[in-house]
Amino acid sequence: MSAIILDGSMVHYEALGRGRPIIFLHGWVGSWRYWINAMQVASTSFRAYAIDLFGFGDTVRETKYYSIERQAELLGKFLDEMGIGKVALVGHDLGALVGFHFLKARHESVDRMMAINVPLEITTLNSRMRTAPATELAEWLTNKQPDAMTALSDASKVDPAVVAATMSSLQAGNILPHVRNFSVPCLFVYGANTPAITIPVPETNGLPVHMHQITLENSGHYPMLDNVSQFNRLLVDFLALDSGVSPTELQMKEEWKRRVR
Repeated sequence: MSAIILDGSMVHYEALGRGRPIIFLHGWVGSWRYWINAMQVASTSFRAYAIDLFGFGDTVRETKYYSIERQAELLGKFLDEMGIGKVALVGHDLGALVGFHFLKARHESVDRMMAINVPLEITTLNSRMRTAPATELAEWLTNKQPDAMTALSDASKVDPAVVAATMSSLQAGNILPHVRNFSVPCLFVYGANTPAITIPVPETNGLPVHMHQITLENSGHYPMLDNVSQFNRLLVDFLALDSGVSPTELQMKEEWKRRVR
């Protein structure tokens, strides 16, 4: 286990590989642990990091850091302390929101971002996500599939107070208008069968040219666990794009055409 002290508090992270940096940010249920397979794939070309946010996994419980904005500050301090420059971000639900708030504050530090099953507004989030314990949510979101449940084994460590605090931050408003004009390539990825959120219609968001949305068939709330090969192929293709290139170029790959919305 690797750890770093930020503002006097212990933050747990894991790292694999060498190369350009990529940060994986987990969601409301679980911890860094469900990124293991994706980290292994990315680590062939990247230095892959996964962080436990405050109140999750093996990072300390510090209620003063529980808002989405303060979690984004954690990410910034981690990058500064580790001497990491421009980075690729991959975030899942809460982790994607943290990534967007970091993008808002330091867009020049982000090369590209993948946002997976991110609820841009609280009205798109199933009320069960706001009220049920994380251990119950893990069963609901994975249909109790054994491998997925193992990957989400840290659900029991989630502090209910961090869920409440981040939900309050989400209720404050849609983050997309604050980050859409930075020209940072962003790929929105949704699992067609997720029960946690209402998948947005891309035309409703009016995404700019450097942002693109893909819906993955045969995937639920955890595409990286539900359909490992499909998700990893998309991850590799996205990371292989030249810096600054729009993810709309992924439409040119035959294997994704029928999945693009």
